Amino acid sequence: MDCIFCKIVDGAIPSKKVFENDRVLAFQDIQPAAPVHILIIPKKHIPTMNDVADEDNELIGELFAVARQIAQEQGIAEAGYRLVNNVNEDGGQIVYHLHIHLLGGKKLGALIAT
Repeated sequence: MDCIFCKIVDGAIPSKKVFENDRVLAFQDIQPAAPVHILIIPKKHIPTMNDVADEDNELIGELFAVARQIAQEQGIAEAGYRLVNNVNEDGGQIVYHLHIHLLGGKKLGALIAT
């Protein structure tokens, strides 16, 4: 498979891990858009949110639980943070392996410029 995130999961590409268990991996983004910018991914390859199957519902919930935990650990939970999941080209998705961006550490601006 030619998926960069699958290669990170397999250890073929190094990452700065923030969290890992048998189903979820979180690591620092290499091009951060905020002081805290962490990617949270399922270890299972799911290309986009549109590809989530009913049997993945628990896994998707776990991604959000991990995001909440990391926000607490990073000290940004109380001030606030943003979770972003881009889907397909018009949604801004670049890597086709489901992932959530955890962004925080400063006051974030408008999500979409009008």
